[in-house]
Amino acid sequence: MRVTPEACRAGRAILKWSMRDLAEHSGVAWTTINRLEAGTEARATTAEKIVAAFESHGVEVSTDADKTGAVLVYAKRVA
Repeated sequence: MRVTPEACRAGRAILKWSMRDLAEHSGVAWTTINRLEAGTEARATTAEKIVAAFESHGVEVSTDADKTGAVLVYAKRVA
């Protein structure tokens, strides 16, 4: 799974997370998230951790049709 800078920012925006919040939830250093959002390609393991953090909080991440980016869908959980 590839995580684009735009998808990372969008996922954070949906959840109202800062870079540090995403770092805490994903186990990825916030400096790595900062580099990703600035355009540096993320390692596969890093992308997997970020996707897992988003998905565990209701943001589904899937590859778009041409596999150049990602599609994010938010399904708010009802208690």
